[in-house]
Amino acid sequence: MTRLSHPAQALLENLDGFRVEIDAAAERADVVLDRPPLNVVTMPQREQLRAVFEALDAHPGVRVIVLRAVGEHFSSGGDIPGFLAASPEQVSNLAFNIAAPERCSKPVIAANRGYTFGVGFEISLACDFRIASETTLYALPEQRLGQVPGSGGSARLQKMIGIGRTKDLVMRSRRIEAREACEWGICLACVADAELEQATDALVEELRGFSPLAQRTAKRMLNDAENAPLAVAIESEGHCYGRLRSSEDFREGATAFKDRRKPKFTGK
Repeated sequence: MTRLSHPAQALLENLDGFRVEIDAAAERADVVLDRPPLNVVTMPQREQLRAVFEALDAHPGVRVIVLRAVGEHFSSGGDIPGFLAASPEQVSNLAFNIAAPERCSKPVIAANRGYTFGVGFEISLACDFRIASETTLYALPEQRLGQVPGSGGSARLQKMIGIGRTKDLVMRSRRIEAREACEWGICLACVADAELEQATDALVEELRGFSPLAQRTAKRMLNDAENAPLAVAIESEGHCYGRLRSSEDFREGATAFKDRRKPKFTGK
């Protein structure tokens, strides 16, 4: 793994249950859950995942981040005994840590297959795009444990699919197949299991073709607008447009359009 840096550098040492791969030529970083067969996510791992996403956000050679897993299941969820042993402070940070992909300024893609339960589902919901293999099953099973989702899953789902469908999933701990999830707008695409990597690679390459500056601006603009009144969101969009208007990337994009050639964006 290319060495990453972070103010809390110790968190990046001895990664627990996952690894990071950086492809410099593709300007891509993969965060790979690697605790087969179920890729259970431990309490320490959650904090390390946050630190890794923050470090990758600051990495100048990374344009797009992919969150994926080893084996036939993305993740069956969190380590239940770990919850019982966790301190109140650790538990209070659950949602903040798992929101790291959302806070990251770069595009983040979750590649899901098999069980994508609990925190596995919640961290996928915090990503910008979800591509699901047809084997994917999404679920928030916390009601079976006498608990509710604690890492932002129910809140994000309600924004995406409405309160009725969210109650269906959360209050019944219902498993939803990839095709239905795609129809509901939870994931971007449902593909054959053998095509998951190819579909992910294609989306990475598509995103790399855009201006890094415009991508970062769009992500922040849309995330901010999610919780803003319409008038405020429109005002924010106008300010973002105005700032990009003076960027080198916008000038290059407009010139390339006029010249009928592919633009060469630099992120400035």
